[in-house]
Amino acid sequence: MAVQGETRERTRIDIREPKHYRVIMHNDDFTPMDFVVDILRDIFHKDEIEAVHLMMKVHESGSAAVGAYPRDIAATRIQNATARAREEGFPFRLSMEET
Repeated sequence: MAVQGETRERTRIDIREPKHYRVIMHNDDFTPMDFVVDILRDIFHKDEIEAVHLMMKVHESGSAAVGAYPRDIAATRIQNATARAREEGFPFRLSMEET
Protein backbone atom coordinates (compact mmCIF):
# COMPACT_ATOMS: atom_id res chain seq x y z
CA MET A 1 0.00 0.00 0.00
CA ALA A 2 1.50 3.30 -1.11
CA VAL A 3 1.45 6.28 1.18
CA GLN A 4 0.27 9.54 -0.38
CA GLY A 5 3.21 11.57 -1.66
CA GLU A 6 5.59 8.59 -1.54
CA THR A 7 8.11 8.48 -4.33
CA ARG A 8 9.33 5.16 -5.55
CA GLU A 9 12.77 4.93 -7.02
CA ARG A 10 13.58 2.46 -9.70
CA THR A 11 17.00 0.95 -9.61
CA ARG A 12 18.34 0.06 -12.99
CA ILE A 13 20.69 -2.87 -13.02
CA ASP A 14 22.96 -3.24 -16.01
CA ILE A 15 24.19 -6.76 -16.38
CA ARG A 16 26.80 -7.10 -19.06
CA GLU A 17 28.59 -10.11 -20.35
CA PRO A 18 32.28 -9.94 -19.47
CA LYS A 19 34.59 -8.83 -22.25
CA HIS A 20 36.24 -11.68 -24.06
CA TYR A 21 39.88 -11.92 -25.03
CA ARG A 22 41.23 -13.87 -27.96
CA VAL A 23 44.18 -16.10 -27.08
CA ILE A 24 46.76 -15.99 -29.86
CA MET A 25 49.34 -18.73 -30.27
CA HIS A 26 52.60 -17.73 -31.98
CA ASN A 27 54.86 -19.93 -34.07
CA ASP A 28 58.50 -20.54 -33.26
CA ASP A 29 61.11 -22.85 -34.76
CA PHE A 30 61.83 -24.80 -31.56
CA THR A 31 58.59 -25.93 -29.92
CA PRO A 32 57.62 -29.40 -31.23
CA MET A 33 54.30 -29.76 -32.99
CA ASP A 34 53.27 -32.62 -30.68
CA PHE A 35 53.81 -30.37 -27.65
CA VAL A 36 51.58 -27.68 -29.19
CA VAL A 37 48.84 -30.25 -29.88
CA ASP A 38 49.10 -31.48 -26.27
CA ILE A 39 48.74 -27.90 -24.97
CA LEU A 40 45.69 -27.35 -27.18
CA ARG A 41 44.10 -30.56 -25.93
CA ASP A 42 45.00 -30.33 -22.23
CA ILE A 43 44.73 -26.61 -21.52
CA PHE A 44 42.40 -25.33 -24.24
CA HIS A 45 40.18 -28.46 -24.30
CA LYS A 46 40.31 -28.99 -28.06
CA ASP A 47 39.71 -32.41 -29.56
CA GLU A 48 42.51 -34.09 -31.53
CA ILE A 49 41.29 -32.97 -34.96
CA GLU A 50 40.81 -29.32 -33.97
CA ALA A 51 44.13 -29.28 -32.07
CA VAL A 52 46.05 -30.56 -35.12
CA HIS A 53 44.23 -28.09 -37.39
CA LEU A 54 45.06 -25.14 -35.11
CA MET A 55 48.68 -26.25 -34.72
CA MET A 56 49.06 -26.38 -38.52
CA LYS A 57 47.44 -22.95 -38.87
CA VAL A 58 49.94 -21.51 -36.36
CA HIS A 59 52.80 -23.27 -38.14
CA GLU A 60 51.80 -22.03 -41.61
CA SER A 61 50.53 -18.54 -40.74
CA GLY A 62 52.84 -17.59 -37.89
CA SER A 63 49.98 -17.23 -35.40
CA ALA A 64 46.36 -18.16 -34.86
CA ALA A 65 43.55 -17.50 -32.42
CA VAL A 66 42.92 -20.63 -30.37
CA GLY A 67 39.91 -19.41 -28.39
CA ALA A 68 38.12 -16.45 -26.79
CA TYR A 69 37.58 -16.34 -23.03
CA PRO A 70 36.86 -13.88 -20.21
CA ARG A 71 40.07 -12.08 -19.21
CA ASP A 72 40.88 -14.17 -16.12
CA ILE A 73 40.38 -17.47 -17.92
CA ALA A 74 42.46 -16.35 -20.92
CA ALA A 75 45.27 -15.16 -18.65
CA THR A 76 45.24 -18.37 -16.60
CA ARG A 77 45.37 -20.59 -19.69
CA ILE A 78 48.24 -18.55 -21.13
CA GLN A 79 50.08 -18.73 -17.81
CA ASN A 80 49.58 -22.51 -17.52
CA ALA A 81 50.67 -23.16 -21.11
CA THR A 82 53.72 -20.90 -20.79
CA ALA A 83 54.78 -22.50 -17.49
CA ARG A 84 54.52 -25.97 -19.01
CA ALA A 85 56.57 -24.88 -22.02
CA ARG A 86 59.27 -23.38 -19.78
CA GLU A 87 59.44 -26.62 -17.77
CA GLU A 88 60.15 -28.42 -21.06
CA GLY A 89 62.61 -25.74 -22.20
CA PHE A 90 60.53 -24.40 -25.11
CA PRO A 91 60.19 -20.71 -26.07
CA PHE A 92 56.45 -21.21 -26.80
CA ARG A 93 54.58 -17.89 -26.76
CA LEU A 94 50.94 -16.87 -26.44
CA SER A 95 49.29 -13.49 -26.15
CA MET A 96 45.76 -12.14 -25.78
CA GLU A 97 43.80 -9.34 -27.36
CA GLU A 98 40.37 -7.95 -26.64
CA THR A 99 37.70 -9.16 -29.05
